[in-house]
Amino acid sequence: MNLILFLAAVFLITFLLGKLLEKIRIPWIFSALLIGLGLAAYNPFKEITSSESFIFLAQLGMYFLLFIIGFEINLTEIRKKKKFIIKTTLAIIFAEAFLGTFLIHYFFDVSWFISILVALSFATVGEAVLLPILDEFKLTKTRLGQTILGIGVLDDVIEVATVIVLTILLGTTVGHAQVKISVTLGILFGLFAFAYLLTKFKQKVSKIQFKGVASFFLFVIFFIFAFIGIGLMVEAAALGALLAGMALKNFLPKKRLVEIDSEIRTMAYGFFAPLFFLWVGVDTDVFYLIKFPLLVVAILLLTNSTKVFTSYIMARKELGTHKSIVLGVALTVKFSTSIVIIKLLFENDLIPLTLYSVLIGTTILFKFIVPFLMSYLIKHWNISEKKS
Repeated sequence: MNLILFLAAVFLITFLLGKLLEKIRIPWIFSALLIGLGLAAYNPFKEITSSESFIFLAQLGMYFLLFIIGFEINLTEIRKKKKFIIKTTLAIIFAEAFLGTFLIHYFFDVSWFISILVALSFATVGEAVLLPILDEFKLTKTRLGQTILGIGVLDDVIEVATVIVLTILLGTTVGHAQVKISVTLGILFGLFAFAYLLTKFKQKVSKIQFKGVASFFLFVIFFIFAFIGIGLMVEAAALGALLAGMALKNFLPKKRLVEIDSEIRTMAYGFFAPLFFLWVGVDTDVFYLIKFPLLVVAILLLTNSTKVFTSYIMARKELGTHKSIVLGVALTVKFSTSIVIIKLLFENDLIPLTLYSVLIGTTILFKFIVPFLMSYLIKHWNISEKKS
């Protein structure tokens, strides 16, 4: 089988399996991750999945996911968040990250610095997974729903900070030892400066005439690849993609944003992202997970119980006992940014295959548990649908 036929099969199976996942309120895109795990156990297409062409496409999936995350960050809204959400976010994220750091360092013999990076990235929240569940129970506009989504948005700042630190680490120590730190920092500064300068030309761009959406789409793609390409010079492509999203969000007029938003998401989620998740799954050591299931369950319980307990402590006075527990359960969901950061660390030999596999395993396992658990708790405790 050649690469094209392989991709055709992957997209068809992703579509069919995704339909089943959506029925249990799990985003369809994770079907590609499950396919990857299946290939990790038995892969007759190893020559294809390890080829430069496939890896290049999968990496583009990673960059486009980061671009969309940057594109969705609303700094204005984050600044408006109430003290309660800010304090709760920091307490929940850092409590889980603190425990996670010790677990990673002592269980997997990883350095303290890398352990902190991994723990921080995996303490963040996948609010995109939660939205369908909240909508299903008409909780999106309630105080509980807004708190869950608010924490999910606010922790994007921590995700961005983690990517920046990781970028500096990769650019100065991994594969670019010959590049001086001053050059690395200079290019990183250039990326930030480029992103800032774009926001100053917002009015001028609105006056540029484009012949249809297609020509404007090419204009946007140029900026995305320019940011990624500059970042690649110092192993900062991930940061470049993230900054491209943030810059274009503030660079393009609202009218233009509406025109291009759906096209970019269709390309990212419909083509590139499934290949990234497939790549993540293929690299997982499923036999390690099967051999040590108790380790996966123990780490899952320790880290997630910490998040639920901290949520209860921080939110019980504001939301009440039941809602504060539901809040904690909801915030245990992980999504794309966590996986991207873990993948970057693994690809650059900064974390072992065992740790990578356990983290991916716990992510997948709780993706299936959370929707059912949240649904049960919301119904059992009769969580109010009224706005509060």
